[in-house]
Amino acid sequence: MKNVLILLLLWAPMVLAQSLWIDVRTAEEYKAGHLEGAINIPYNEIEQKITDISADKTADIQLYCRSGRRSGIALETLTSMGYSNVTNAGAYEQLKQKQPKSND
Repeated sequence: MKNVLILLLLWAPMVLAQSLWIDVRTAEEYKAGHLEGAINIPYNEIEQKITDISADKTADIQLYCRSGRRSGIALETLTSMGYSNVTNAGAYEQLKQKQPKSND
């Protein structure tokens, strides 16, 4: 079991890097703090802006917001547009705690 946990910890950053992370909060919330590598597209603009980021409807897209509600709305929007690999990753603060710490 310990070996499995070590492998998961080693692979987690690579898995995160292969996903497209989208912060669907407001620009102000995004500026106050966001996950490293995440792009900001407010949930109410996702339909108009997603193809600028990814026209690949099979891309692995991870959505998050403050609580998970807005990312749930964005997920429904993207699903209705034909995106098939979209996940509501949930709340920013919880995700931030799971992100590897920088050595800077």
